[in-house]
Amino acid sequence: MADRQTALDLAELLVGEALAACVQIVPGVRSIYRWQGEVKRDDELQLVVKTAAVHFDAIDALLREHHPYEMPEIVAVPIVNGSQAYLDWLTGETSGRGGPW
Repeated sequence: MADRQTALDLAELLVGEALAACVQIVPGVRSIYRWQGEVKRDDELQLVVKTAAVHFDAIDALLREHHPYEMPEIVAVPIVNGSQAYLDWLTGETSGRGGPW
């Protein structure tokens, strides 16, 4: 997304709803993509949502409702391994509804 305030609002909503333990906002993303038959070029912000896989559907629904794009990129990257302390924190911050990773 190109709008910093929207990125902040979405991040705060995800953390506030306990669907994510942390959301990182990554600036400086340059996207070149095909959309509706045309090649587009946009500067964007990327959200990296730290959460458990069980929350994917709820996050997908929330982002589709609040994201300004017609079709935002919403993908899951599994946690293959991680420090137990970090995974425990992630689980605790997402209302104890975390795992499996």
